[in-house]
Amino acid sequence: MELPAYWLPRPVAPTSRALRAEFDEVLDRAIAAGPDRPIDYRVDAPKWQFLCHAADRAEHVLHGSGNPGIAEFTPRTPDDPTAFGGRHAVFAAADGVWPVFYAVLDRARVPLMCNGCVRFGGEARYYFSISAPALALRPWRTGTVYLLPAATFELEPPNGGIRPVQVASPVPVRPVAKLTVGPEDFPFRDDVHGHVDEDLAARVAADPDGFPWHEPAA
Repeated sequence: MELPAYWLPRPVAPTSRALRAEFDEVLDRAIAAGPDRPIDYRVDAPKWQFLCHAADRAEHVLHGSGNPGIAEFTPRTPDDPTAFGGRHAVFAAADGVWPVFYAVLDRARVPLMCNGCVRFGGEARYYFSISAPALALRPWRTGTVYLLPAATFELEPPNGGIRPVQVASPVPVRPVAKLTVGPEDFPFRDDVHGHVDEDLAARVAADPDGFPWHEPAA
């Protein structure tokens, strides 16, 4: 089995033992300091790489938002056609890149989006699509990625060899640290698809389990 080519692999970013140790120091200091102030990030490596390292430690999950002052995340029921994504919960990701998309996308300017992150064959793969007129206007902003304790979160069940990284907590969660990110910190800014909202809605209605409902090849 192979994933279609529109599922994007995570950028290659080799890390040394020294860099991983530096990431650990930054993360440990941030958690000790608490979430009131953003992490003072001065590492010579992309922020998404640091966030992936934090997610890989498996002690925390990540949530991206345009709101820099969230003290507690409470469960909500999103408009999501999938069984797991439509539950009443706090949602986050066991991944460091996907939450950056949510942090830097100005969702007030985007009528409809479709995106996801999975692990396949041990590799992280991504899909991003937003309304085509909004994409043309480059709807990016400065945002915040929150680190949340993983204890109450459940991982979305796998589908064969495909393992989603979305996680959900049925109870409120308080962040333990946060990192400010900008559009330049999202490595897939130039790889986001632009869809026609009506066409995407029709594909969802025709096949509710057909995520990510990518447009047919021309």
